[in-house]
Amino acid sequence: MPTIYLTHDPQAHALYFGDAALSRLQRLGTVLRNSGDGEPSPEQLVESAQDCDIIVAFRIPAIPAQVLDRLPRLAAVCRVAVDVRNIDVAAASRNGILVTQATPGFGPSVAEWVIGAMLALARGLCDYNASYHQGGEPVAAMGRELGHSTLGIIGYGTIGQYLSRLALAFGMKVLVHDPYASVQNEAIAQLNLDALLDRSDFVACLAPATPETQGLMGKSAFHAMRRTAFFINASRGELVDEAALLHALDNGTIAGAALDVGMSADQRPSPALAMHPRVIATPHIGGLTPPAATHQAMDAVRQVEAILAGRMPRGALNSADAWRTERLHRGLGRDKESSDAS
Repeated sequence: MPTIYLTHDPQAHALYFGDAALSRLQRLGTVLRNSGDGEPSPEQLVESAQDCDIIVAFRIPAIPAQVLDRLPRLAAVCRVAVDVRNIDVAAASRNGILVTQATPGFGPSVAEWVIGAMLALARGLCDYNASYHQGGEPVAAMGRELGHSTLGIIGYGTIGQYLSRLALAFGMKVLVHDPYASVQNEAIAQLNLDALLDRSDFVACLAPATPETQGLMGKSAFHAMRRTAFFINASRGELVDEAALLHALDNGTIAGAALDVGMSADQRPSPALAMHPRVIATPHIGGLTPPAATHQAMDAVRQVEAILAGRMPRGALNSADAWRTERLHRGLGRDKESSDAS
């Protein structure tokens, strides 16, 4: 039987993996679990996975070359997430280790979070709620309707496309900026970034984190926005120059922001921004709903199933030419033959 190491600590397991996925994974081999408080460090990962064939990894633990070079038995790393930037895929290939990522099953969940953030920003819901909870009597202020507003979406991938459909259903005008996508819906205008920023009442940042998008939203971008506009980031903190955003909020360059991501641990919003009176912040929970979490977990389980059957799984990121799974599969075959003979 193969040995599989699951990096999720108890809290991450409860929220992001679940008992159904664990039960199915346990039918495939011996599952060793992380019982610690938090995700393992590289040294802890080497120690815990030393005799393992497959690592099923939560999104947090970095898996650098110093880990991959020291696990001679390891055949595959299955990331229960789309973001694999903290896995050294080149080092994995050099060591004959397959790396996989989950498919994005969180489109509806994150898109709905953006809609909720826009409603909260447009109507001041969080401020009213906080005032009542503090025993105060909030002062009513004029709100905005989404149906009479323009949404600018930066990044027209899985989330951006789903969000655009929701926004259109609210009666919003939708603008999109994505140099790598072609928008087919005639109800959506595809613009360059400056034009989108200039015309939008809400700007939702949903582009992937790449060297090209690093610091995409900086001082000039925030100055291009309307003073009455809101900025929403549900992608990655690396896309935003946080000092520039803080300055824009302090100086009224923009009206406010909603952040589900940032540069703190586990890609959470940074405290200086999360505490700002013009910011609504949540701790990277945009994709945290049962359907989204189950999708990611079951993706990883199906990948393990494929690997153990000697097939290239969906979501593989490196070549089968440098894959130890053939050896692993042969080993399983010998185990089965030994078992049958006995």
